[in-house]
Amino acid sequence: MRKLLIVETKLWLREWPMVLFTITLPVGLLVVLGISIPALTEPDASGLRAVDTHMPSTMTLLALLTLACTMVPGVLTTYRELGVLRRMSTTPVHPARLLGVQLLINLATGVLSTIVLIVAANLVFGSPLPRQWGWFVVVFLLGTAALMAIGLVIAAVANRKAAPGIGSLAMFPLMFLGGMWVPREVMPDGLRVVSDYSIAGPFTQALKDTWAGQSPEVMHLVVMAAGLAIFGGLAVRLFRWE
Repeated sequence: MRKLLIVETKLWLREWPMVLFTITLPVGLLVVLGISIPALTEPDASGLRAVDTHMPSTMTLLALLTLACTMVPGVLTTYRELGVLRRMSTTPVHPARLLGVQLLINLATGVLSTIVLIVAANLVFGSPLPRQWGWFVVVFLLGTAALMAIGLVIAAVANRKAAPGIGSLAMFPLMFLGGMWVPREVMPDGLRVVSDYSIAGPFTQALKDTWAGQSPEVMHLVVMAAGLAIFGGLAVRLFRWE
């Protein structure tokens, strides 16, 4: 496992332009939108601004979904077409270990992206750091793992040509349900229910709660944990070496 992690990390770093794009895109959108749309920097009835909670949460979701639905399937489907996975199947490496390494690498990239995002929001707009740091870490790790598990399912079953399309079909609805374009607070009741069970919706809402100094709802944590268990199990079960 350790050797596999070292080798995959070196290969991952060779793709630094895409990794850099994943880190800078959410930060760039946060800064540009925050500067160009005055309403995002105006406090609401609770005294919080969109750049304090909503924008950092949705931009974090954007970074993680880019990794989960683009980077993860791209790497593993390329390995499959080049015969790397077929050769690896003759070794003691179990699919769960390979998928676990990919999850860890992308989790580390997501952590770096989120740190840069938090620092940028604080420096540019004076946005506060998450007020519930302990819960923030729990929500981030659990939600990130659940989102990555979705990408691992795509990587487990898709080929190199189909992976980008399938990734997009998963990514954009999840961004919508996570409140990227329509805040969850103003969604119709039916759509709000769908969002509550989409992993993306509970993830962004729980992040917003921790940023605002509140504890996340238990139901949101349960949905993310269930998503991790279901999609993680499917990824291992459906994984194909060739």
